[in-house]
Amino acid sequence: MTGFEEKTSQILVRDELRMACLEVARMLELPDWYLGAGFLRNAIWDHLHSKTVMTPLNDVDVVYFDARDTSPKTESNIEASLRRLLPDVEWEVRNQARMHARHGHQPYSSTTEGIARWIEVPTCVGVRLESDQSFTFTAPFGLEENWSLMVRVNPYNPRPEIFQQRIVEKRWLKLWPKLQILT
Repeated sequence: MTGFEEKTSQILVRDELRMACLEVARMLELPDWYLGAGFLRNAIWDHLHSKTVMTPLNDVDVVYFDARDTSPKTESNIEASLRRLLPDVEWEVRNQARMHARHGHQPYSSTTEGIARWIEVPTCVGVRLESDQSFTFTAPFGLEENWSLMVRVNPYNPRPEIFQQRIVEKRWLKLWPKLQILT
């Protein structure tokens, strides 16, 4: 485990909501699954901003990879299962085996490859809780990106207009004023 993974793990184990989300997601035994994006990114940024109350999550992104079943209906069924298990969370489930088509990319070969195409580099992260209570992280650009508080557009999916729009719409600089937006 890297130093950044260790520091991130310490944040997660102290966060009851995030641990509950990880435990519930693990119960579904989805192939190659992670809780990604703001679930992990925001926890790190909150920690680095010394917040005593975590920034509320708009949703919890559950991503997985199953090339055998790319039906959006399956994703809806998984969301319904998660809502039954943890109803106070807004779940969003996406099978990365179908998301390439939505974004005009070549097919992805794994969840990590899908995560590697998200808009901002610090968003390209995910975590999974294993049966032994250890964490598995995926971070195609490394977790150090999140710990640096620098935010840059993904070089594998350069869409600067969407990048800028997301920063404004999500109010990142109001929520985390120490962020450095790199353009």
